[in-house]
Amino acid sequence: MAAPKKGRGASTQSKPGRSLVLILIAIVAMTGGMFLSGHTTPRLGIDLAGGTSITLKAKADQGSAINKANMDTAVDIMNRRVNGLGVSEAEVQTQGDDHIIVNIPKGTNSREAQQQVGTTAKLYFRPVLASEPSGGATPKPSPSTSSGASGSPSPSGSPSGDQKASSPAGSASPTATATSQGRAVSDALKADATPSPTGSPSAKSSGAPSPSASGGSGDTAKLQAQYAALDCTKPAERAKVGQSGKPGEPTVACGEINKVWYKYLLGPAAVDGTEVKKAQAVFDTQGASGWQVQMNFTSSGAKKFADITGELAKNQQPQNEFGIVLDGDVVSSPYVQQAITGGQAEISGRFTQEEAQSLSNMLSYGALPLSFQEETVTTVTAALGGEQLQAGLIAGAIGLVLVVIYLVAYYRGLSLVALASLLVSAILTYVIMSLLGPAIGFALNLPAVCGAIVAIGITADSFIVYFERIRDEIREGRSLRPAVERAWPRARRTILVSDFVSFLSAVVLFIVTVGKVQGFAFTLGLTTVLDVVVVFFFTKPLMTLLARRRFFADGHKWSGLDPKSLGAKPPLRRTRRPSGPTAGPVDPKGA
Repeated sequence: MAAPKKGRGASTQSKPGRSLVLILIAIVAMTGGMFLSGHTTPRLGIDLAGGTSITLKAKADQGSAINKANMDTAVDIMNRRVNGLGVSEAEVQTQGDDHIIVNIPKGTNSREAQQQVGTTAKLYFRPVLASEPSGGATPKPSPSTSSGASGSPSPSGSPSGDQKASSPAGSASPTATATSQGRAVSDALKADATPSPTGSPSAKSSGAPSPSASGGSGDTAKLQAQYAALDCTKPAERAKVGQSGKPGEPTVACGEINKVWYKYLLGPAAVDGTEVKKAQAVFDTQGASGWQVQMNFTSSGAKKFADITGELAKNQQPQNEFGIVLDGDVVSSPYVQQAITGGQAEISGRFTQEEAQSLSNMLSYGALPLSFQEETVTTVTAALGGEQLQAGLIAGAIGLVLVVIYLVAYYRGLSLVALASLLVSAILTYVIMSLLGPAIGFALNLPAVCGAIVAIGITADSFIVYFERIRDEIREGRSLRPAVERAWPRARRTILVSDFVSFLSAVVLFIVTVGKVQGFAFTLGLTTVLDVVVVFFFTKPLMTLLARRRFFADGHKWSGLDPKSLGAKPPLRRTRRPSGPTAGPVDPKGA
């Protein structure tokens, strides 16, 4: 006689332990990763952790107007800047026609994000005509340049001396030493920005440069007088210089190098920062340079950069230096010894990781189309959010207790399956939220907490659907084990359709909304996916195992599956035909 074929239900029924072991391994692995990463709690948003709220007012520049397109571009760039620094849940939104509101949660890199968010990031490379410590400050001695520098270190009065600008390793271009607390490298020196007649290193502090520019002698004298009187140690004077200088004209500027303020006399801009195609922070693992900023130039920028470095290399200090001017501030003044060709360059030296990433971030994401002025900077405390969170958690706890009471009263023994499934879902949700913080910058805010509370109902609904299908099968007169397997296909279809609708709603809500509402949508979508995982890999296999236990299989009155209380029909039995030859009617009296 042929063996009976195993159905799909028999296959899934026979090995429920595999699914339970699989989900247990996943929980242990993710929990271990959470502890090893050091992020044992979810990141909190600004409404729970506190932070800074900044109001920026747009100002029109030459060639740019305050309109919706420029404002939307500015919002996008600001968002990418703070996200590039790893700041979680920063909000950047327009308010009215000319204001942008930025909310930066308290946490890692939040201060750097606050500094960058409204920075226009207009970058120019200008030749240095003269520079000296400002306000009588004494320059700190700088260490000699790293290996690969073909010349001597800069003189003690120079702000340069601890960073190198060169072609990347493996490039055919010769290296060129550059030093300072600098950020980036740029392009060529304009022909009309000729060096000072005193080309010796002592011109650094001569105080009497003679810039050659398109303006007349009166403009030159005025600029020299402004340079001589400039004191960069005073914030009020720093705010006045640099910003007003046009790219095609010489200007004065300030820069902080090795914690000492220097004043600079700069020639016309040689190259615009927009000709930097890409910038990234990398760590030099093969040398002693530490963190570097590597840049790739556009085709036109590469030619200009090769030309300017070739011209600068012919001069002596300070005329062999170029100032990297970011929003009017000199952030670096490296010197060049040889031409750098090939369209690639790097600045290395005393960069910290944050400094290198900060500069490469601004260069990569470009300049804002408008200038912005900070109107208000407000520190947001987490006290109000904490009270609201406490109220929300209390409401969630009350709702959970009511769900538990309902499950125990109505489903009795089956409530243990539901509670165990809710516990597994809660563990997975917490661990994943903790891991998503450092991974993608996810931050838990009040709407996200609401989404997690709503998920309790979604998860409980899936259990109820499955339990009711099982009860329907028992009412039809089937025993528990076949009832569990026959109920699963119908319950599975209903659960998938219901969760698909919830997930689709979460996706649409996430796409069409901004700000904190996205936190609600993200949490709702995440918990919906976890509901499917828990039901398929935990609830169903656990129910299959419990169906083999006498307490549930025999329909104990506290199991929640008592056939009598469910109004079950008599058991379905097959009529067994006699195996012998067909007999005639049997006389009931035995006659």
